[in-house]
Amino acid sequence: MLKSGKLWIPRLSRSFTAKSKRVVLGQDTTKIKHYEPKISATHENRVYVWGFQETGALGLQRNIKKAQERYTEMVHHPTRLQFSNNNDITDVTTGYGFTAYAVNRSDGETLFGSGLNTDCQLGLQPKPKSKEPANLDVIIYPTAIKLPREAGDTDEGMKVRSMSAGRAHLVVVTQNGAVFTLGNNSYGQCGRLIIEDECYTRSAVIHRIPQADICGEQDEIVSVECGQDHTMFLTKLGKVYTCGWGADGQTGQGNYYSAGVITLIAGDIEKERIVRIACASDCVLALNEHGDVFGWGNSEYGQLDDSPDAEMQINSPRALQLTKGIGKVKDVAAGGSFCMALNDQGLVYTWGYGILGFGPFVEQTSRPQHLLPPLFGRNDFSNATTVVSIGCGVFHMGAVNSDGDLFMWGKNRFGHLGLGHKKDQFFPFKTAINGKVTKVAYGVDHTIALCRPHI
Repeated sequence: MLKSGKLWIPRLSRSFTAKSKRVVLGQDTTKIKHYEPKISATHENRVYVWGFQETGALGLQRNIKKAQERYTEMVHHPTRLQFSNNNDITDVTTGYGFTAYAVNRSDGETLFGSGLNTDCQLGLQPKPKSKEPANLDVIIYPTAIKLPREAGDTDEGMKVRSMSAGRAHLVVVTQNGAVFTLGNNSYGQCGRLIIEDECYTRSAVIHRIPQADICGEQDEIVSVECGQDHTMFLTKLGKVYTCGWGADGQTGQGNYYSAGVITLIAGDIEKERIVRIACASDCVLALNEHGDVFGWGNSEYGQLDDSPDAEMQINSPRALQLTKGIGKVKDVAAGGSFCMALNDQGLVYTWGYGILGFGPFVEQTSRPQHLLPPLFGRNDFSNATTVVSIGCGVFHMGAVNSDGDLFMWGKNRFGHLGLGHKKDQFFPFKTAINGKVTKVAYGVDHTIALCRPHI
């Protein structure tokens, strides 16, 4: 309706009686529903997995038929492991197509595994409803590994202190000082005598070695590191003991033979206190308490010696000259054909052959070269960010910074860089993980990350 040339709009109002106003203002709060978010887990650690899944190493599938479907072959992004929601996982390690998890549980189980079990590296896992004794060759979901106990062993003593895995063997050190070795022993990597034509497919053998038999009563084993087919033990006093395949000198025993007897090695580390050993294949790096680097094993690409007349296989620990100019080293890693070092300034150095992180046109360098800090998250808004740990698989590398972010680069055929694709990555690139990374297990085709939630 037009009135005096203007549009007239009637006013709408809502009236309440005095009683209805009191009802609106004085609602019964006890009838109001309160939303409380469901907490998925109260455990301190989370576990994220990615990479090649067809072997069962990621432990994500519970259905065999679905696990065999083509679209589940690889997981390209970090995915939270359901098993970690229900279990307190304290440590992880990866072998060639399998994974082991150290857990704290009320039922006394301390070790679980998933993935390839062709050599019983995850223990004898009988097939259900089988008339004859048969072993599960593939385990698609984490399953308990029964470590043999002796009289007096407690649940606390059987918790895992350290563990590591090779191509087809697993070594576990428990809190009570016992060493357990499982899987293939063709080269003596399990620390027992080599038996010709030994069958591992249905083997129930879990070899137990008292700690004192390796390093004596006055010392103790603090960590274990497995290469492809050899094993190394590091003690509290800084001594290194080895066994297994020695064709490239990777046992450091002064020869190129395989050894089933665990032996103390000497060379240039004889009077040193070693605090870290690293190996993903057959080249070994060791670090002493002063930040000096030593190495032995395969050096075909000049990883251990860049001199013109350098040996390609070094069978005894040797002090490295090529790392003398990079400062005090606090972490090392050794892959299939390259090496890494992290100095006390947080600078990451790489050398050898492969994708070293300098782009697609640099695939070999005989001297350690450092990668620029901005590649690992340092910028004008976070200029205190620095790398705190490094690691590698056979063909790829990784680094964790002080913010708990993981950066990866290298070969990516199986999607194990967690970047959403299978393309090789030539520079360090941040992997999207919903947590602060505390440890990374770099497998040959898959990756496992132990994380804490963001606070």
